[in-house]
Amino acid sequence: MRYLTDPACPWSWTYEPTIRRLMAEFGDELRWRLVMGGLARDYGTSDGAGGDPEGWGRHASLMAHWLEVAAEGEMPCDPLLWREGPLRSTYPACLAVRAASEQAGDGGHAYLRAVREGLLCFRRKLDTTEALVEEARRARLDVERFRIDLGSHAIVEAFGADLEEVRVVPHEARDLGEVKGSTDGERVPFPTLVFTGEDGVRRGLYGSRPYEEVAAAAQAAGARPAESSRPDVPAALRRFGRMATGEVAAVCDLPGPRAAAELWRLASEWRVARTRVLCGELWEVA
Repeated sequence: MRYLTDPACPWSWTYEPTIRRLMAEFGDELRWRLVMGGLARDYGTSDGAGGDPEGWGRHASLMAHWLEVAAEGEMPCDPLLWREGPLRSTYPACLAVRAASEQAGDGGHAYLRAVREGLLCFRRKLDTTEALVEEARRARLDVERFRIDLGSHAIVEAFGADLEEVRVVPHEARDLGEVKGSTDGERVPFPTLVFTGEDGVRRGLYGSRPYEEVAAAAQAAGARPAESSRPDVPAALRRFGRMATGEVAAVCDLPGPRAAAELWRLASEWRVARTRVLCGELWEVA
């Protein structure tokens, strides 16, 4: 299956509970390919103090957008990145995920997650080589290989192919009205999942879709869910690392307030640790 997204896409961030539940339930039945969509070639520049009014206006709009998406998706978020250290572009992060996928056994998922958290939760300005190399170190990649790959023509060409893919909007996406426009042209929405089975049939899900619809598409493509029961909270945190409350709820089947209650119970026993984010929190094994 192909996952069309961008590291800085807030809607893709709110889709993480679905993505992680899909990983937990289908495991090796799904072969993932990350496709980096290039959300913005150039966000403009601003010093936040009127030095570039046009850039500051766009960044303020993005800050408000992130808040709105976070409220709807119930994932932690810190939009003050756009005031304190706004991104110039998402292209460097996209290239970095491409470079990570060359060496990571998980196809680059852990690195993509590290970049997402850095951008959307921790106000890290991840649009320079050194900043992205530091994230590679956090993701326990071979940093020297990563640096070489990041500067290679092969990675630039791979990202170019990704950009072409997201800008070819299928007829079914048009029929559903799922077409996004930008200064770089039209594209499919992020997130988009495309499942392809042995029959060669492509099954695309454009934009955020309910998990039941996603699971049905995976099964229609030939994937079979695991028969084992859902993991408990400590097991889920050991597998995925940091998780938001909504992700724990989705992966561990703890709807409503049950996930938060269990996380706070484990925290009271010093078994899990909480990391505060401006709008929400992340949890990990203590």
